[in-house]
Amino acid sequence: MPLDPAVAGLLAAMAPETGGGAPPMPLSAPELRAAFAAGIDLPADLEPVGSVTDHLVPGPGGDIRVRVYLPESGGPVPAFVWLHGGGWTIGSIEENEVSSRAVCNGAGVAVVAVEYRLAPEHPFPAAPEDCYAVVEWLAAHGGSIGVDGGRLAIGGESAGGNLSAVVSMMSRDRGGPRLAAQVLICPVFGHPDDGFGSYTAFAEGFGMTAGIMRWFFEQYVHDPADLDRPYALPLRAADLAGLPPALVMTAEFDVLRDEGEAYARRLGECGVPAELTRYDGQIHGFFGLYTALPASGRSHAQVAGYLREVFA
Repeated sequence: MPLDPAVAGLLAAMAPETGGGAPPMPLSAPELRAAFAAGIDLPADLEPVGSVTDHLVPGPGGDIRVRVYLPESGGPVPAFVWLHGGGWTIGSIEENEVSSRAVCNGAGVAVVAVEYRLAPEHPFPAAPEDCYAVVEWLAAHGGSIGVDGGRLAIGGESAGGNLSAVVSMMSRDRGGPRLAAQVLICPVFGHPDDGFGSYTAFAEGFGMTAGIMRWFFEQYVHDPADLDRPYALPLRAADLAGLPPALVMTAEFDVLRDEGEAYARRLGECGVPAELTRYDGQIHGFFGLYTALPASGRSHAQVAGYLREVFA
C-alpha cells in the first residue's frame, strides 16, 4: 500500500535534515528528551474524562509517578496499565494524553500511565521492574484510587509495547497478578541486527529510523549479554505459553513492523490468542504520538473495543 496521504503530508512537513522526523544524531539522552518534549503539541480541547489524578507508587528505585484517568463511574473499574514509548530513554506520561483519554472513555476503564525510570541513567532492567511494581501495587491497592485490582490489562507503544510484553512474562514467571490482556502497539521485540526486512525497507525517511533504534539500544542495554534475555527482547523467549491474550498492532512503514508480526505468530503457535492488525499506510507513532492522523482515532477505537470485550 502507498503511504496514507495524511502521513505523507506529515513527513513532508518535518525538517528534511532530521531524516523524516528523527532528531539528528548523536545527541545526549537529556538533549533528546528536551527536543522530544518540546515537540509534543497537545490540542487545547482535550477530551474530558471523569477525573485525572497523579499518584506515587512505591517502586524498587523509589516512588513511581502514575497518572490515573478515570471514566464517569460509580465504582471501581478495570484498569488498563499504559506504558509510554521512547526507546526506554525519552518520553513521559504527558505524551499520551489524547490516546489515554480516548481509551478511558471508549472502553469505560481506568487508564494508568506509568512514569518508569529511563536509560541510560537507569538501564535495563530498571524500566520493566518499575512497571511490574506498579502492576503488583494496583492488584493489591487499586481500590484506593478507583481501580478494580482483580481486572487488569497492560499495553504500550514502541518501547512501551516491549515493556508490556515483558511485564506479562514477569507476572507469569513470578506468579504475580493475572493480566487479562496485553496490547502491543508497534512494539520492540528484536534487535536491529536480527535481519528483519522492515529494518532495511524503512531504515530512513519514515520518522523512526534504524539508526535511532540502534542508539536507543545503546542507552538501554549496558551489558551486551542482556540482549539475549527475554525480559529485554521478548522474541528471545523459548516459550510464550501461558501469557495473556494479545492485541498486536503494527504500522506498514515501520522498522519494527516485522518483529511485531513475528511475535504475534509466535504467541499463536504457543497457544496464546493473538489478534494482529497491520495499519496500512502508517508510520511508527500513529497511535499515540501523531494523533492528528485519521488512523490514530481508528486505532484508539480498536483498542477500546478490544478492552470492552476483554472485561465484558
